[in-house]
Amino acid sequence: MKIAVVNNFFPPRPGGSSHLADHLARHYARRGHEVLVLTAAYSDAPEREDRDGVTIVRIPAWTLPKTRLAANFDIAFTISPRAKRRVFEVLDDFAPDAVHQHGQFFDLTWLSGWWARRRGVPTLLSIHTRLESPLSRFNSMVYALADMILVTPLMRLHRPRLVVMDRLMDAYIDKRYRRAISGKVVIPVGIDPERMRGGDPTRLPAQLDSGSRPLIVSLGHVIPQRNRIALVEALPAVLERHPDALVVVVGGVYHDAFLTRAQELGIADSVVALGARPQHEIPDVLAAAALEVHELEGQGFGTASLEALAAGTPVVAAVREDNFLSIPLEDGTHLFLSPTRGGGDERADVAGLARVIAHVLDDPDAARRRVSDNARELIDAHFTIDSVGDAHLVVLEEMARA
Repeated sequence: MKIAVVNNFFPPRPGGSSHLADHLARHYARRGHEVLVLTAAYSDAPEREDRDGVTIVRIPAWTLPKTRLAANFDIAFTISPRAKRRVFEVLDDFAPDAVHQHGQFFDLTWLSGWWARRRGVPTLLSIHTRLESPLSRFNSMVYALADMILVTPLMRLHRPRLVVMDRLMDAYIDKRYRRAISGKVVIPVGIDPERMRGGDPTRLPAQLDSGSRPLIVSLGHVIPQRNRIALVEALPAVLERHPDALVVVVGGVYHDAFLTRAQELGIADSVVALGARPQHEIPDVLAAAALEVHELEGQGFGTASLEALAAGTPVVAAVREDNFLSIPLEDGTHLFLSPTRGGGDERADVAGLARVIAHVLDDPDAARRRVSDNARELIDAHFTIDSVGDAHLVVLEEMARA
């Protein structure tokens, strides 16, 4: 089967959807399929390359100016008459049997969907981000309007089948897109767990010159949906019991309110923002961490958190045990759950979060022994690229036959 994988984000650009698209493309190729990746140009990456059995074509792009409405995220757009011709030319030349798209609001999704409608080719669409803002009603209103007048009509053109990764995405799809799609399929996000294992626990402390200070690693880009404010507000109480604790944020900072809040609380010396790091450094980061914590805004459980579980690093998160629908996350077995605010508000309760973090730091080795093996087993059973990739292939093959 010929499969076109479409995502504006793709390595060397960092990010969860970027790495997932890369992993899945290479998995499809390993299973004997012919794979084309269509993505946006990024940095000095070549316009066309072949690696790991995958052909990658990058379309010239311009970067959206960083604004609060876009969470200060560097989003690359390709859309132009020339890009449309190039996308149609590349896809016509490759002639895929199915198209696997990533990201509902990217122009390459729209262009490839337009092509698929014209050529009668089925599309499977993985949505990685819900167009919602936990911090701004105005932004949420703008996002909902964009969904209604732009994303949904364009989705109706090719009526993709949508991948449901967790219960929050399931509810979001039903609310925003259910009349514009051909169906849903439940497949969790996948990772390569072996890449996260075997890290050197001495490298990050040496880089930070932090000595034996316990490191609270917070992995992933800082955006409004994962803003780290609750973590910073919990930190003063943590420091009362563990004054040497150091929060290390590893990811692009697209929303810096947490740094301002740390200054206001007088704890800026206990917070370090390293910025985005290449994926090959993440195992060392996780190996050095006493714990990892960033899922605090009731936004589910993403790729970075799964990678931390795969490494056996104790994870503290505000997430429901039924987040993955049929795959339970068990408190004290796989991870440590933070109390939430209650009353339907699934964000972390700051005081409760501080207690859980301090408890883990009381004996980090015991905490790791308690959850590490169970977390690894959970990942190996349900979230590997092999299992998730094969689930995608079953759906893509069925769609191509139909």
